[in-house]
Amino acid sequence: MPRPMPRGGKPTLNKNVLGRLLKMLAEFYPVMLPVTIVCILFSSIASAIPDMYIQRVIKVITDAFDNGWSWETAKEKIFPMMVTLVVLYVVSIIAVTLYTQLMAFITQGYLNKMRQSMFKRMQNLPIRYFDTHKHGDIMSYYTNDIDALRQLISQAMPTLLRAGTVVIVVFFLMLYYSLWLTLITVVGVIAIMAVSGKMGGGSAKYFIRQQESVGKAEGYIQEMMNGQKVVKVFSHEQTAQKQFDEINEELCNDAFKANTYSSILGPVVMNIGNILYVLLAVVGGLLVLAGVNNPSIYALVNHQTILDVSIVVAFLNMTRQFTGNVNQVAQQINAVVMALAGAERIFALMDEEPETDEGYVKLVNAEIAPDGTITETEKHTGHWAWKHPHQADGTVTYSELKGDVTLDDVDFEYEAGKPVLHNITLYAKRGQKIAFVGSTGAGKTTITNLINRFYDIADGKIRYDGININKIAKSDLRRSLGLVLQETNLFTGTVMDNIRYGKLDATDEECISAAKLAGADDFITRLPEGYQTLLTGNGSNLSQGQRQLIAIARAAVADPPVMIMDEATSSIDTRTEAIVQRGMDKLMEGRTTFVIAHRLSTVRNSDVIMVLEHGRIIERGSHDDLIAKGGVYYQLYTGAFEMS
Repeated sequence: MPRPMPRGGKPTLNKNVLGRLLKMLAEFYPVMLPVTIVCILFSSIASAIPDMYIQRVIKVITDAFDNGWSWETAKEKIFPMMVTLVVLYVVSIIAVTLYTQLMAFITQGYLNKMRQSMFKRMQNLPIRYFDTHKHGDIMSYYTNDIDALRQLISQAMPTLLRAGTVVIVVFFLMLYYSLWLTLITVVGVIAIMAVSGKMGGGSAKYFIRQQESVGKAEGYIQEMMNGQKVVKVFSHEQTAQKQFDEINEELCNDAFKANTYSSILGPVVMNIGNILYVLLAVVGGLLVLAGVNNPSIYALVNHQTILDVSIVVAFLNMTRQFTGNVNQVAQQINAVVMALAGAERIFALMDEEPETDEGYVKLVNAEIAPDGTITETEKHTGHWAWKHPHQADGTVTYSELKGDVTLDDVDFEYEAGKPVLHNITLYAKRGQKIAFVGSTGAGKTTITNLINRFYDIADGKIRYDGININKIAKSDLRRSLGLVLQETNLFTGTVMDNIRYGKLDATDEECISAAKLAGADDFITRLPEGYQTLLTGNGSNLSQGQRQLIAIARAAVADPPVMIMDEATSSIDTRTEAIVQRGMDKLMEGRTTFVIAHRLSTVRNSDVIMVLEHGRIIERGSHDDLIAKGGVYYQLYTGAFEMS
């Protein structure tokens, strides 16, 4: 997570963030970026040089009056300077046009690559990350924080480079023409810098808070959108509104203070520049009238020791340009701060530890000979085998994928010091149906999460076909497991696309067969477009039960040797459940199946029923055995106490 900034504290930006951004920018565009920088520098220098020519033109005119030159003589001296100025401006226009087009390309390309990098990294993060971070806040990385980077790259950085170059060039031109007038300008610049530092610091602090508040607000909105039905059924609209108002008020205050500082900064700096302009005009005029010596490089080169009007007029233009560009630099402080705050949040996501996978045992297509010999093949045979390379001697062995799962004395905790499972030991052979029952929080779902390696165990062993699952590559392990959850996730696309999600190369016929097996074909064929009906908003145009049937069909088309049903029929009515149960029974034939159910009628035919309480298995046996014992299962089944 990004480091939180204490309320009332100072910004906590990582100083390496800007360097990291620039390094990535240079790596993405090693040719375009230098070309763009050259164009910006050239256009900046070209915009600063004209003041030299203005001074020369005024000097020629004053010399013409003092020496009685004819107009033709003055024109001959002025014309080449005017031509040079026109050429400079034309080339500057070309450079500006080129760099603006290049910056547009670089900016959008950079953001595109950043989003790709973020999404790729997010795909590799463990489930734990998404369980502990608000989804709305994660979404704000892709929207607000990326948009802040867009402002930095497309606007702030070119402006800072251009304005900074102009400031440096103009400052040296000032030193070239007059030391006294430059010293007055330096005093004004010190005042501008002091004001910018004070106001910019306050603005930066609140802009960082604004970024954090935006993420907090989006996280809350996302939660409310997902839970809107719950909000309404419990009539919590007013409470939700009140909580949102508090979060929104916090965001409003942070944004107000940030923009107040930002809005004041520009006019204050500009007016300091105006005061400096007037001061220079007055002092410069007095120095000219007094005939004061003008210590400068210009005086040495041109043998002119006395300050004259041409220098003062040119200096006033340079001062206006100097303070205007200093103001532009000050104005970009907020964009830089917001971008760095957003970048730090983005890098916090990209720097999260990815899901580790030390597994080296792979799942491969196999041909199994009558004598049991296993041969790896590229074609799909319907048979799978574990490819197990042995590092000790370099040999490779193959073992048939059967679906035998064993947990041996497993302990687990989500948080250190808070154990969730204690000494869980069980085995499931191919074709067996294992059911978990117990109260909420007993650890039923946690066991299935461990089999999938969504989380890793603290102690003990989990073996799959006799292989420690830590040795099996996670993608191959999960490919051999079918999972149907209580909460269904459907993606934008057709019904066929959502079923095919379980096996991307499945044919339409395979998808339809899976739907029939799950009992979903009947309602799908009655949809407006049948299997080609478009689903949006997590299948909001379907009932919860229909969505669940599609999820079961998705698992069925994958045809895995091990199925995990986590409250898979909880959202289906009793009549539909009977239909689905028949399909599920067919689906479970020959497969190892783990079932979590609150309707105990659905687990009666299980080979083994395990009763969990406080993370421990307290009873195990068949339905008849457990009823005969008259223990906790008997109480659950007969309704002696209600299971949540």
